[in-house]
Amino acid sequence: MPDTGTLRGDLLAALTVTGEARAAFFAIAAAAAFSGLVAGTGLTPAQVRDQLMRVRPLSNVTVCQRAHDRGEIDLDRIPAAVLALPFDLVRHDLLMHLERLKPARIRSIVDELFLPLVHHHHNEPGSAGAA
Repeated sequence: MPDTGTLRGDLLAALTVTGEARAAFFAIAAAAAFSGLVAGTGLTPAQVRDQLMRVRPLSNVTVCQRAHDRGEIDLDRIPAAVLALPFDLVRHDLLMHLERLKPARIRSIVDELFLPLVHHHHNEPGSAGAA
């Protein structure tokens, strides 16, 4: 995991690596699911997703902890759902499109969604990380 020195840079790098590494996996998993291979399991789509994603990447933890250590964010003030958002969106896009995310989409996730939410919670008086 590259350490670029900023939350934004680390997150752009992590999401790019995650998207590239998982694009083929999601295409295969979706093909299996849609072809009926999991139909006989009795699992819901959410349960299938949870089984496939059982091992969550540590990228989001690493990126956020580095930013916290640098003083860019306060992990105690940002809800866990906000911290997970960029990686959840990448997984969603991979599953919906079955191809690697374009750099513009990754920048949009970081710059238009994640960073504004992080800054809102970071700067909000009395905000708490537990949501």
